[in-house]
Amino acid sequence: MSRTSPPPTSRRLFVRQTAGLLASAALPPWLASETQTAPGPAANASPAKSRLILLGTGGGPTPKVNRSAPSQVIVVNGQTYVIDAGNGTPRQMALAKLKYSSIRALFITHQHSDHNADYGNLLLLGWGTDLAQKVDTFGPPPLVRMTELFLALNDYDITTRMADEGRPPLKGLIAPHEFTAAGLVYQDSNVKVTATLVQHPPVSPAFAYRFDCPDRSIVISGDTRPSDNLVKLAKGADVLVHEVMYLPELDKLIATDVNAKTLRTHLLASHTTTEQVGQIATQAGVKTLVLSHFVPGGYPFLKDEVWADAVRPHFSGNLIVGRDLLEI
Repeated sequence: MSRTSPPPTSRRLFVRQTAGLLASAALPPWLASETQTAPGPAANASPAKSRLILLGTGGGPTPKVNRSAPSQVIVVNGQTYVIDAGNGTPRQMALAKLKYSSIRALFITHQHSDHNADYGNLLLLGWGTDLAQKVDTFGPPPLVRMTELFLALNDYDITTRMADEGRPPLKGLIAPHEFTAAGLVYQDSNVKVTATLVQHPPVSPAFAYRFDCPDRSIVISGDTRPSDNLVKLAKGADVLVHEVMYLPELDKLIATDVNAKTLRTHLLASHTTTEQVGQIATQAGVKTLVLSHFVPGGYPFLKDEVWADAVRPHFSGNLIVGRDLLEI
């Protein structure tokens, strides 16, 4: 052995380090760092039990008395992963007895106000409570610009609280990451998050997310019409949370609108009916289908049986009609 050759132990360490660098080279910077730093599960440890909580299940931008705007969280090992942040999400977090300090990452499916209206507010109000560590946020453009503008809009309040309450700069606690293509977007020791493109015209890009947790897989559809990409993403998933539209009641609501025909065409082009969502869940072979983002989701309030009866002929698995703060 020459004097310049590393000893066997050093050589093995070098190989492991090099392999790690090569493996992370093709990943987004935030994912590469998370993958390298996140600790692995303890040997022989039983899988951590994940919690899925529907914070808000209403569909559409108008405030509703019976449902909060779209948002859900997945909690693993005490770490919270938020998907969408419609109006009212911070209060729903409090009602669900979730600490803001537990938020690890936030994912936006698409840039519609019923899914992003409280994106900044969730982090601002969390920072005003107990949020003191960095939160990675993910979603389509213009997520970075939205973050910058939100911080500028609230600069007076933020600066005042930093001086008066000794809080760290909020800017340093929000790390926004934009993406426009399908693929792996995030991974740590609790979850692996994969995104796929769905169709929600005229908003593009729009995404669905799959969370592979230690004990099960959970897919969140976001807003979409029937999507082959979504079926592939949800293949064999334990849980699929999917938006749903009940066309008979919707037809009654829009019948008096002068643009009823155009409006109906638009809704069918960008959302999923009760019949279609059952077919999608069946094609994907999911174990449990959870209905959410109800359209119509406010007045008139449709009983759970109406939604279930409309979907059941098309899906034979476990069917859950979602409601705010339901834990699955």
